[in-house]
Amino acid sequence: MLTTEQHKQAARLLLQAEREVKPVRQLDETFPGLDIADAYAIQKEVLASKLAAGARLRGHKIGLTSRAMQKIQGIDEPDYGHLLDDMFYTDGDTIPVDRFIVPRVEAELAFILNKPLSGPEVTLQDVLGATEYVQPALEIVDGRTMYPRRIVDNIADNAASAAIVLGGRLLRPMDLDLRWVGCLLYRNGVIEETGVSAGVLGHPARGVEWLARKLAAFDTSLEAGSVILAGSFTRTVPVGAGDTIHADFGQLGGVSVYFQGSR
Repeated sequence: MLTTEQHKQAARLLLQAEREVKPVRQLDETFPGLDIADAYAIQKEVLASKLAAGARLRGHKIGLTSRAMQKIQGIDEPDYGHLLDDMFYTDGDTIPVDRFIVPRVEAELAFILNKPLSGPEVTLQDVLGATEYVQPALEIVDGRTMYPRRIVDNIADNAASAAIVLGGRLLRPMDLDLRWVGCLLYRNGVIEETGVSAGVLGHPARGVEWLARKLAAFDTSLEAGSVILAGSFTRTVPVGAGDTIHADFGQLGGVSVYFQGSR
């Protein structure tokens, strides 16, 4: 276990990397012995710095929801990060690619809550009952530490989350079987990835259930109004300047963005 001062030092390195758009050395190499508890403590320090600077917390993201990815990382559960107000874009936006280091895109469902969720006994039905609507989303993931990296670096680095794009249709969660929401993910008119949302723990609401239970251990709730990215059901697609990404979610509509910049 690292010291509190080491957590703060690691957080400063991640903030520096984001500010300079240049990755720093893997944290587990800079801080030998870094474990998962340390990683979440570092993530919390980064969040506190951003909130102190005026950012506003709007929700959370859940990552590593597929069993295959968990096995690769040597873990047996997902991870999570935070969504701040300056991370949000909407369908049709132009996104400056130069704000990211190694940007990649994933297709997900966003759950927008109208009731709080808290406690270690939260169920899938509780999640559906607390959800005002679901809608298509793209998550832009990035790496503020160098690759390859282990799970502790991913967690400390806000579970790799960098931005979110919301679009498509808003549907009540009981209006369709969320397990069978599919997506065709295009880059510049070519299908790069496909997926179905049952790939997220068998049901995308399971990710939100897991998160509510996980946060209960820290006396933290998912608040009404929160946006929760439930987990990707496509592999990541790298993007660069001049790329247009379009995600077709079938009956839920689509999300498109254009990446502009010099890289």
